[in-house]
Amino acid sequence: MASPGRVLHLSENLPLPFDRRVWMELNALRAGGWEVSAICPMGDAWTRPHEVIDGIHVWRYPPPPPASGFLSYAWEFLYCFLQTARLSLVVAAKRGFDVIHSANPPDTFWAIAAVYKWFGKRYVFDHHDLCPELYLSRFGPGREGSLPHRALRWLERAQFRTADLVISTNESYRQVAITRGGVPPGRVFVVRSGPSRERFATLREPDAALRRGRRHLVAYLGVMAPQDGVDHLLRAARILADRGRDDVAYTLIGAGDSFEALRTMARELGLADVVEFTGRVPDETVERVLATADVCVVPDPLNPLNDVSTMNKVLEYMACGRPMVAYDLREHRYSAGEGALYAEPNREDRLADRIAELLDDPALRERMGAYNRKRFLETMAWEYSAGELLRAYRTLWEPTRNG
Repeated sequence: MASPGRVLHLSENLPLPFDRRVWMELNALRAGGWEVSAICPMGDAWTRPHEVIDGIHVWRYPPPPPASGFLSYAWEFLYCFLQTARLSLVVAAKRGFDVIHSANPPDTFWAIAAVYKWFGKRYVFDHHDLCPELYLSRFGPGREGSLPHRALRWLERAQFRTADLVISTNESYRQVAITRGGVPPGRVFVVRSGPSRERFATLREPDAALRRGRRHLVAYLGVMAPQDGVDHLLRAARILADRGRDDVAYTLIGAGDSFEALRTMARELGLADVVEFTGRVPDETVERVLATADVCVVPDPLNPLNDVSTMNKVLEYMACGRPMVAYDLREHRYSAGEGALYAEPNREDRLADRIAELLDDPALRERMGAYNRKRFLETMAWEYSAGELLRAYRTLWEPTRNG
C-alpha cells in the first residue's frame, strides 16, 4: 500500500525519543504508513545530529543554555526557532515532507509552517501547553495584560490561524482552540496522553528496600518546575513529620528548572533523611518505585494552566495501579476519577491530611489501585488515542468543516 504521505515533526521541549508523548505519536503515524522525520534538541544520551530509530529519521541540534527569566526564555525560543528552520531545509532536501506537525511550547513554529504552506504543505498544531497560562503560572497572575502576556496570546492566535488541523490533549484544550482560537470544531481532535498498554502489560513486584527502612513509601513522578507543586509536597511532608509521622519515606523522580532549589528546600525543612531525589532514571527504575509506593502524589497547585491540563504522571500512576492524592482540579478529576483522594487546592495541610488518610487505610488503597488499573487498561491507555490521531490525519486534505 502506498504511503499516505510524509510528516516532519518539530519540537523543542525534550530530545527524542525521550519525549514520550511525541515519540508515541510518531510511532503511531509510522505504523499508519506515514514516512516520519523529526527535529528536536539534543539532550542526555541523545547527542547524535542525525539517526534513524524505529524507522523514524531524527535530526537534532545542540540545546541552548538553561533559561531563568523572560529574556533568556525569549532567546531560547529564538535560538531553537532558527536551528529548527535550518534543519527543516535539510529535511526538505534529503527526505521531503507533506505535513509539518509541531508541538508547543513554544508557539513559534507556525512561522516556519506558514512559509512551507505556500508550497502546498499542511500544518498540524499539537497543543501541549497553554503558553499564556504557563507564563502566568510561572511569573504570577498579576502579569496578565503585560507585554509578554499579550505577545504570547498573539503567538497562540497565530498558531490557530495557521493550522489546518489542531490536536488537543483534552476537552478543555479543545474548547480553547474553538472559542479562543476560532478553529472550526471539525478541525480539532482530542488525542489524550497516556502510556501504552504494552509497556505496562505486566506489573512489577514491590521492592521493600526502596522504602529505606520505613513502613510506607510516597512517590512523585514528573517535571520539577515552579508550576508543578513539588514544593507543596515537601511542605506537606514537613507537616506530617511535625505530627509525629516518622514511618514515611519519599522518593521524587524527575528533573527540571527547580530541581536544585527543591533539594535545598528539602534540606532546609529537615527532610534530607526521608526524601530522595533520583533525577531522571530509566523506565525500569520508575516502575519499581511506583510498584512499591503506597501513595502517589499529584501536587500541581490550582492555577490557570494546571486546572485545565492533563498530567502525564496521573496516567502513569494509574497504569501501575497506584492510589493517588491530588489537589481538586478539573482535569485531575476527569483523569483520575474515583482513583484519588482530593485535597482543597493549594492547602498543603489538606494535602498532608489526604496522604495520611490513604496511608492509614490499606483497604482503600487496594480499591483505588484496582480501579485505576482497570480504568487505564479499558479507557485511558495510549492505544485508545493512537486511532484518533490517525483519524484526524485523514481529514487533512478535506475541505474545512464547521462541525
